[in-house]
Amino acid sequence: MTTFAELGVDQDIVDALQAKGIIDAFPIQEQTIPLSLPGQDIIGQAKTGTGKTFGFGIPVVQRLGLEPTHGVKALIVVPTRELAVQVYEDMDMLTRNRATSVVAIYGGKAYEGQIDQLKAGAQIVVGTPGRLIDLSNQRLLDLSHATEVVLDEADKMLDLGFLADIEKIFQKVPAIRHTQLFSATMPGPIVALARRFMSNPIHMRASDPDEGLTQANIRHLVYRAHSLDKDEVIARILQAEGRGKTVVFTRTKRAAQKLVDELNDRGFNAGAVHGDMSQEARERSMAAFKSGKKDVLIATDVAARGIDVDDVTHVINHTIPDDEKTYLHRAGRTGRAGKTGIAVTFVDWDDLHKWALINRALDFGQPEPVETYSSSPHLYSDLDIPAGTKGRIRTAPKADPAAKSGASQKKDATPQADASANDGPGTSSRRRRRRRSGSGTGASVPATHGEPAPADVSAEGAGTHDGGGSEHHDGKPAPRRRRRRRGGGGGSNGTPSAPTSA
Repeated sequence: MTTFAELGVDQDIVDALQAKGIIDAFPIQEQTIPLSLPGQDIIGQAKTGTGKTFGFGIPVVQRLGLEPTHGVKALIVVPTRELAVQVYEDMDMLTRNRATSVVAIYGGKAYEGQIDQLKAGAQIVVGTPGRLIDLSNQRLLDLSHATEVVLDEADKMLDLGFLADIEKIFQKVPAIRHTQLFSATMPGPIVALARRFMSNPIHMRASDPDEGLTQANIRHLVYRAHSLDKDEVIARILQAEGRGKTVVFTRTKRAAQKLVDELNDRGFNAGAVHGDMSQEARERSMAAFKSGKKDVLIATDVAARGIDVDDVTHVINHTIPDDEKTYLHRAGRTGRAGKTGIAVTFVDWDDLHKWALINRALDFGQPEPVETYSSSPHLYSDLDIPAGTKGRIRTAPKADPAAKSGASQKKDATPQADASANDGPGTSSRRRRRRRSGSGTGASVPATHGEPAPADVSAEGAGTHDGGGSEHHDGKPAPRRRRRRRGGGGGSNGTPSAPTSA
């Protein structure tokens, strides 16, 4: 391994890298930095997660020099907001020991803060095409002195339709400049762009672009899963041995939010990044994931390239991506910085044709995904999930036995008191009369006017019989008793009929 100091990197930058535990350079950095430092235009091609940001960022910072300057001298164009935040953080770290300042310019956030940083004299701008052109057209961003220009993730720029915007940006920067273009793949339009806007660029590949499209350090597992069982399967995968930070990709924003709510309810610590969230909420969620406060991130494809975290151990495709490029970008969130990772993909019955295309393009050799359920033994063995694992980790706390015993005794003692408290104003006198007459205690009621009393009184009928008791004591029939005697044969001489059992 080659250290950054051996590549000719300034000591203050080396110190900043060492403070983050970064000492040795990756292959793409070994190849590009020595050529780019003197000012050679570079086309850098390498798989995602191989350190392209430092490959172009170190030469940019070092070429700007230690002397503080005012105004934008370097421009780094990225396709997505999440990637803008990631690249900004890396560039800010590289400049921590010098006066150079960095600003991130992207949509979804208020203009004011970004404009204030530009007016304060930021030298390095990291931004997305739309916001860069917007501020430039308002004459709030002057790119006429930006002699360092970088296009990062150029293939994604092409996929998102940003090529026309890139051409507009190149018209705003000086004709004589140092240009670097980095991309995971090099489709024809990107090659044509490089030829048009770069000066004799050298094309550097960290490895053969056709070698192992699916990285050798990533294990790929593909399951045919039922949509109603996916959440349960994911919950069990999240309890696998050695599972670290995990990214779960969904097709839609609604599915992402639904899944994060479900996992949190099951006791997991999950966050989300999708288009229905504000930019601030997305950044907070991403920051919590990077810092380890949350170890599960549910994301849509818009966030895929901004998830630059070295310790992601698992990537789960809740829904299969549409093509092999998207699959590679999703899977590339794990197995970064030389570490190993696992990529799990669920294929619905209706999406088997999509898997057939991806399988053929990436030469997986898995034409038929294995039918898998949350109880399938091979799921446990494939992912090293402990036997007996269930899909929920939050359990109710156990009660203290002594407290439980006291609560039980209290519970047994409360019904009578509660009933007394909830009875109406006339209840006490009725109870006293019922106790005098013996009703409601399981004893037989004394006969009145020579008639037999009911042998038992149910709780529901106690009030009715209590009314009967009042009637027998005062000798005056109550209205409710008339309703009961309507079909029962009270005599015309006013003699009441025998009370019936409730």
